[in-house]
Amino acid sequence: RTAFAQQSKPRPDVPYKEAIGCLIWLSMISRPDITYSVQTLAQFCSNPCEAHWQGIKRVLRYLKGTQDAFIQYRKQDVPPVLNGFSDADWGSEMIDRKSISGYVFLIGGTAISWNAKKQRSVSLSSMEAEYVALAESAKEALWLRNLVNELEIFNVKTIPIRTDNQASIAFAHDDQFHGRSKHIDIRYHFTRHHIHSREIDVIYVPSEDNIADIFTKPLPRHAHERQREMLGIRVEGAC
Repeated sequence: RTAFAQQSKPRPDVPYKEAIGCLIWLSMISRPDITYSVQTLAQFCSNPCEAHWQGIKRVLRYLKGTQDAFIQYRKQDVPPVLNGFSDADWGSEMIDRKSISGYVFLIGGTAISWNAKKQRSVSLSSMEAEYVALAESAKEALWLRNLVNELEIFNVKTIPIRTDNQASIAFAHDDQFHGRSKHIDIRYHFTRHHIHSREIDVIYVPSEDNIADIFTKPLPRHAHERQREMLGIRVEGAC
């Protein structure tokens, strides 16, 4: 990440945009485990440098080494459950100090919807970054709730969204005025309204069990592989 913030030799001669387009398609369709890397690299399409091109090649090497990976959806003997995970990495971008939001929603323990995105504004605290991420997660949760109910797959009343920041959970449940949070855009209080209407419920989960962590930051290999498995991705031949 630090290397991307530093100046390096420009590489206008490489098919950078074409490679990013292919990786975005793949990350949206079947490989959520590369979503964070792809959204980071996609920010430099207009003027890629050597460090960015090396990042592209590293993602491609990872895909080659896990080309047998696939999302496995299994038939459930019990009624399926729709639940989500939300996370944010506060001020992680070295260039503009904006935070990264990430969410994932699962049915029967397998990912069906996911996203990693840079936030629009600079957050002043980790609580604020997590609160903004919750708003994005809540919008997706309501859309999925309406879709599942409309298709009559199963009945969904309240969707749980799990996050690892207790301050943002408390703030989402509290409708009082606070001087430290008066600057937060009104659009992000969307979550609070739907908590009160019981359409979503925000629940605490330990950081190591927050599956959305893989969408907000680079992880050590063992943590990445564990979260990849928690997303429902199986790699043939893996132990």
